[in-house]
Amino acid sequence: MPEAEVRLVSGEAVNLDIRLARAGSRALALMIDIFAQIALFYGLLIPLSLLMLTLGPLADQALVAAMEIMLVVLVIIGYPTVMHAMMRGRSLGKLALGLRVVRDDGGPITWRHSLTRALVGAALEWPGVLFGVSWLVSLTILVGSARAQRLADLAAGTIVIHERTPQSWGWVPTTPQPLQAWAVTLDLTNVDDQLALAARHFLARSRSLREPHRSRLGEALARELLARATPPPPPDTPGWAYLAAVVGERHRRASQRLQRNRAVQAKLWPELFAAPTQPSASAPTFPLTRSA
Repeated sequence: MPEAEVRLVSGEAVNLDIRLARAGSRALALMIDIFAQIALFYGLLIPLSLLMLTLGPLADQALVAAMEIMLVVLVIIGYPTVMHAMMRGRSLGKLALGLRVVRDDGGPITWRHSLTRALVGAALEWPGVLFGVSWLVSLTILVGSARAQRLADLAAGTIVIHERTPQSWGWVPTTPQPLQAWAVTLDLTNVDDQLALAARHFLARSRSLREPHRSRLGEALARELLARATPPPPPDTPGWAYLAAVVGERHRRASQRLQRNRAVQAKLWPELFAAPTQPSASAPTFPLTRSA
C-alpha cells in the first residue's frame, strides 16, 4: 500500500484504502480558507461599522468591543464549523484541493466533529498566527502522525483525505483463458508493486525489445515471480503467458477491491460518484510467440 494511504474498516466490515492528505495539500487548502475568512471578516466588518456610525452616541466602547469579539469568533470558529458540517467535511479550501474531513473510521463527520475541530484550532493553533509556536507544534504533530492528523483531528477523531483518486493509466494484460482457473488460486502476497509494474512494462514493451535482451529480461522476471507467487504454473506454460496471468490476476483482484471500496464510499459520500467515469484507453497489441 502506498505510504500516503491508510486502510480503514467500514461499518460493513469492508477494507477501505483511503489516500491521506499530507501537510502540503492541507497547507494550500488552509491558505485558501484564510483568504476566505479574511474576506468574510471585512464583509461583516463594513456593515457593522456603518451600524456603529448610525447608532452614534449609543454605540459605547463596551458595545463595540463586544461586537468585535463576536465577529472574530464568528469568523474563526463559525466559518470552519458551518462549512465542514454543511458541506460534509469540506471548506472552500478543501473543495478547491479535493480534500474532505471524515471520521477516523471513514464515516461522515457531524456538527460535533466540526465544532470540536474549530474550537481546538482556535484555542491551540490559531494563536500561531501571532506567535508561531503553536503552529510549529501542530505542524510537527501533523508531519509525525501516521494518519496525518493535527491537534484538532486528534481531539475530534477525524482525518483528512483526498477525494480525487488518480486515474489509472496504461495497459494491463488479461489472464490467458487456459490459465484463468489456475490464476484464481495464486497467492500473490509477496508480489510487490515494483515487481508487478516491471512485469507489466515488459509485456507492454515486448514488441520494441530485441533478442536476446527480450528473452533474458522475460526469464529474469519469470524467475523472480516464481520465487514469490505460489502455486507454480501448469507444465509447459510459456513465460509470456505466466507473466500475463500473474499481472492480470493481480489487477483483477485490485479492481474487485476498488469496486467494493466504491460501493461503500458511495453510501458515505454519494456526490463523489455522480460524475461519469472516463473511458479507459485501448490496449496495445504485442506478439505472444516468445517464451520467457
